[in-house]
Amino acid sequence: MAKKSYTLIVVPDHESPVKRYRVQKSLFLQVGGGLLLLAGLALGATLHYFQVARDAAENRILREENLTLRGQLKSVRERIEHIGSTLDRVERFDQKLRAITLLSDPQRNLAMGPVEQEPGVGSPAAETQFTELASMESPKALSGKLDRLSAEATRQEQSLHELQAYFQDQKSLLASTPSLWPTRGWVTSDFGSRLDPYTADRVMHAGMDIAAPHGKDVFAPSDGTVVFAGLEGGYGNVIVIDHGYGIKTRYGHLAKILVKAGDRVKRGGLIAAVGNTGRSTGPHLHYEVRVNGIPQNPRKFILEE
Repeated sequence: MAKKSYTLIVVPDHESPVKRYRVQKSLFLQVGGGLLLLAGLALGATLHYFQVARDAAENRILREENLTLRGQLKSVRERIEHIGSTLDRVERFDQKLRAITLLSDPQRNLAMGPVEQEPGVGSPAAETQFTELASMESPKALSGKLDRLSAEATRQEQSLHELQAYFQDQKSLLASTPSLWPTRGWVTSDFGSRLDPYTADRVMHAGMDIAAPHGKDVFAPSDGTVVFAGLEGGYGNVIVIDHGYGIKTRYGHLAKILVKAGDRVKRGGLIAAVGNTGRSTGPHLHYEVRVNGIPQNPRKFILEE
C-alpha cells in the first residue's frame, strides 16, 4: 500500500515557477506530535514557575510571621518573668504579714514569725520556677506553665483575701504590733547568744543593739502606753511601752527621754534620743520585744526593709 502523502505548493511572486513539495503524512504527524509535546512542556514549565513563585511568596510571608511570633513570644516570656518576680515578692510579703497574725500559728495568741521549711521540703522558689518558664520555647510548654502561674496567682489572691478579712477584724492587734524600726542605724548585736563586751562570757542577748549617732531620734514602733520611763541599772535611761496583747518593748541607753509613764504613744511617734547611758560601749539603742514576759527576736515583727 502506497504511503499517504501531502503536496505542498509554493506560489512565488511574479513569474517564478510554482514549486511543489511532497511531504509524507507520517512526517506531518511526527512534527505535530513534537509541537504538541513542546507546548505541553512549555505549559508545565509555566505552571511550575508560578507554583514556585507562589511558594516563595508564601515562604516569605511565613518568615515574616515567624519573626513576628518570635517577637511576641519574647514579649510574653518577659511579661511572665515580670509577673513571676512580682508574685515572688507578694509571696514573701504574704509570709511576713502572716508572721504578725494568728494565721501563721493558730496555737498562739501572737505569731512570732514565719515557719521555716526543712531543707529539701516544699516547692521550689518562685523565682526559679519563673526563670525556667522564661527560658521555655515550646508554646505547649508555655501554655502549661501559664496555667500553673494562673493557679498560683489565684492561690495568692485567696491568701490575700484571708489576710484582708483577718486585718479587718484585728486592726487593734496590728496597730499594737511593733512593726517599725525604732531608729535607723547599724545592727551591731543581734538577738541571741553572744559574748558579753565587758566580761567576755557567753550570755543571752535579749534584744538587738542598733548603733546610731548620739541624739538620733527614737520612734515608737506601734501604738501603746508608756509604763516606765527612767533609770534602770546597766541599761541607763530606759523606756518600756505596753502595746497590749501581752507585748512590751524596751529601749535602753537613751540620751534623752521625751515621754513619761502613762503617756499614750502612736506608731512612729518620737519618744527618745539615742545615747550612751548605763553599761554601754558607745552610742546605740538597745531594743527588746517581749511577749508575755518572754524575749522575742525583734526582727520577726519588723515589716520595713
